[in-house]
Amino acid sequence: MVTIQRQLKTEQETILLGQELGLFARAGLTICLFGDLGSGKSTFARAFIRALSPQGQLLDVPSPTFSLLQPYEDLRLCVYHFDLYRTHDIDEVYELGLYDDIDTRVTLIEWPERICDDLPENRLEIHLLIDGNERTATLQSYGDAQSILQRMDIISKFLQKHDWQNASRGFLQGDASARRYERLAKSTDKRAILMDMPTQSDGPKLASGKTYSDTAHIAEGIFPVAAINQELRAANLSAPDEIASQLDDGLMLIEDFGDEVFGSILASGRDIFEPMSAATKLLAHMTSQKWPDKVSIKNQIHHISNYDKKAYQIEVDLLLNWLWPLLKNSPVDNDIQEQFQKAWQSVFRLFDNDFSVWVLRDFHSPNLIWLPERKGHRRVGLIDTQDCVLGHPAYDLVSMLQDARVDLPDGSEERLLQQYFQDRLNLDKNFDQKAFEAAYAGLGAQRATKVLGIFARLFVRDHKPAYLKHLPRVSKYLQQNLQHPALKELADWFDQYLPESERIYHGANP
Repeated sequence: MVTIQRQLKTEQETILLGQELGLFARAGLTICLFGDLGSGKSTFARAFIRALSPQGQLLDVPSPTFSLLQPYEDLRLCVYHFDLYRTHDIDEVYELGLYDDIDTRVTLIEWPERICDDLPENRLEIHLLIDGNERTATLQSYGDAQSILQRMDIISKFLQKHDWQNASRGFLQGDASARRYERLAKSTDKRAILMDMPTQSDGPKLASGKTYSDTAHIAEGIFPVAAINQELRAANLSAPDEIASQLDDGLMLIEDFGDEVFGSILASGRDIFEPMSAATKLLAHMTSQKWPDKVSIKNQIHHISNYDKKAYQIEVDLLLNWLWPLLKNSPVDNDIQEQFQKAWQSVFRLFDNDFSVWVLRDFHSPNLIWLPERKGHRRVGLIDTQDCVLGHPAYDLVSMLQDARVDLPDGSEERLLQQYFQDRLNLDKNFDQKAFEAAYAGLGAQRATKVLGIFARLFVRDHKPAYLKHLPRVSKYLQQNLQHPALKELADWFDQYLPESERIYHGANP
């Protein structure tokens, strides 16, 4: 059990506690609110629920005193708000569905005293005590919820240490990983991004003796972010400045680049060509630089791995491990898997035909930010850089031009490819366009195959069905890349075992 205490001198401090906890909420969390009438339970509950809503303070949060249950299914996380004051036995609680699908939502319970012997294991208890004109909140966590309370306490002390404790804090749309981001503001011109990225491994050791993260060269902590960003800034590129850090605890305060994310520009219907053209020129420019295989920062060394065949292979195997069983309702046969892996070997050889550059691997619309007030290549803000490897320069280009999450305007890919080819020729008259085109198709197929597996995994393992809507787009790109003659053996495998018409999931939640 982890315990912390907060003094709530005003109603506003109760609201702030609810908002703060909303930043850490995740599916499977149960919050139990203990306290007498007038202790602030409803105030806390409203603040917490509104913190999960894009409507914020405008969201109507009625008390469930009479209905006993008020569900909120359109928030960032689904929340079921229970008030058990009028319940008399555990059978009524079962009838309300308190324990049904409890791992897929946040459960908020007022008057949990009614079921003290039957409280969920993974829970956070908040005991609100009135003492004169002041309230004290004692937070106690059990099971998996202990990590939430520990993290809240560490971050609170970090912000206080660096004089950001009074900043407003808001959830910033994250990514598919377990990382968390917050937007902090002291004033309109004093803002920062909080990166919360504790070290963690992505799963158990495999037959090779390494984890998936080790083999695929995936960062398991925040130190690579600091190292890669430092080197990008030294190369006069726009990676966020570091404001403060506590790397051992997985925390950084970094520069806020604002909201002109490439994906947001596309979603708003504005012209994206100039930003994407600038990003394409940046990638061509990066091929003219000498990129190191290690970076020294804060008396430590970060090594940049080579994007090797073992990494390529374990990534494409995600399709067989996650999408195949989702679509086929059975694991893949050994002989089909062997044919799949054999077909990829000739594709991987295409990636040996060019020199290595830094490959950021997530060079796409969620991680590129338009900074038009800056000059040259610095107009493109780069975030999510920690998985950088040394690899083929076509990888980041195909990541952007075949974006897994958004549709680019018709003709954009070909137009920007031609621009890239011309920029490369201007930098190197020996640039081999045909070899690059083959590598581009191969890396596009490799990335699309990997992403299909990742999106299936996010659905099955992490209960994130929203990624399924992207499967048709990614499958279309895979099919496009498979048309290149150098990928014929791989194309034949897909035609026989997993054609485009069968790569879409139409079932229910697993």
